Amino acid sequence: MTAATTAIWRKRAACRGIDPEVFYPVDDEDAGPAKAICDACPVRQACLEHALAHREREGVWGGATERERRRILRQRRKSA
Repeated sequence: MTAATTAIWRKRAACRGIDPEVFYPVDDEDAGPAKAICDACPVRQACLEHALAHREREGVWGGATERERRRILRQRRKSA
């Protein structure tokens, strides 16, 4: 994903203008508000793919916590 492509989907993200702290909960149990925003986001999949490709270590991206993203990556490696 190029920087230009990233900029395009970010402009359409439901989280634009929302306090970033919402997306960095203390633990997975507190991720509900961020996930609710992601659920309604038109670019959720692009955001998730960005986080997976760049190995984002913190926060909720594309509706997935860091732990959930690790699980997705493991599943993808197993099925490859």
